[in-house]
Amino acid sequence: MAIDPKQLPEDPTALRQIVIGLLEEVEAKERRLRQLQHWVEQLLRARYGPRRERVDEHQLFLFAAAILARGGKTASGRDEQEGPKDQGKPSAPRRGHGRGALPKSLKRQRVVYDLEETKRQCPECQERLRRIGEDVSERLEYVPASLVVIEEACQKYACPKGCTVVTAVKPEAPIEKGLPGPGLLAQVAVSKFGDHLPLHRQEEIFRRQGVELPRQTMADWMRAGADLVSPLYELMKQRVLASKAIQTDDTPVPVLDPDLPHTRTGRIWTYVGDGEHPYTVYDDTPTRSRDGPEEFLKAFRGYLQADAYSGYDHFYREPERGVEEVACWAHYPDRVFIQSNS
Repeated sequence: MAIDPKQLPEDPTALRQIVIGLLEEVEAKERRLRQLQHWVEQLLRARYGPRRERVDEHQLFLFAAAILARGGKTASGRDEQEGPKDQGKPSAPRRGHGRGALPKSLKRQRVVYDLEETKRQCPECQERLRRIGEDVSERLEYVPASLVVIEEACQKYACPKGCTVVTAVKPEAPIEKGLPGPGLLAQVAVSKFGDHLPLHRQEEIFRRQGVELPRQTMADWMRAGADLVSPLYELMKQRVLASKAIQTDDTPVPVLDPDLPHTRTGRIWTYVGDGEHPYTVYDDTPTRSRDGPEEFLKAFRGYLQADAYSGYDHFYREPERGVEEVACWAHYPDRVFIQSNS
């Protein structure tokens, strides 16, 4: 509203209408200003904000279209209702809302439900009904794990003349003179280390099936199982150490110590091989001293990617060791690192 302050009307009613018009115009401009401030905040958050707070660029286009659009057109000449043009990227397939098919590898048990003999007659003409097909559906069921006692009978043979006695030899057990078979031993190990199910909880699970397996016994099994897989561990360790580059880091873990009134902090060291040696090996040490990495990496030659832990420094200060530092960018933001596909 254009108003000449030198030519204001003398009529109070006209002046009142002018004031009302000015207030409405001020209110509209304030709403517009708040809207523009909101859009600017969104743009700044998208450009400089944390990744989790950034908005999609296509949503920001709506703000730009609203600001630039006049007469239904944007600065690019595109209709306001038009979305951003497709950039040539194939759209992701939409996920259906239906239930997915069950894996073919699952064991299937067929259960047939049939009509009783008294119901196989037509209710209208009493003619005997003939089978014309079936309706098949699938239901997923869970069969609880069960314990089985394997009775091993080694047959004995003797010479009729008393010369000799021969007994059949059974396969070697995973634990000599031990109770568990290989399946039970694997179940306890996978439940403990893979599914994070402590031994005292497994003890309760087995008790519900009527079998007493004390946690102390299962702990002895885990110790024996570690000895069984030690050759495989050593092979994986050799292959990781044959890598051109190794990534390593340590994780603190609470450890029960009978000599202390509280838990102490141990360390699990992770060593990851390169693409040609895709293995991950773990090493346990009671403390975070450099003795652990020193022992594990004493035969390694190549690139070592690690954090800023000072225990690795002696690797890099001794050229004869043949270990090159590949530092973590988070600890050395002022350095430039070259990524290699080798």
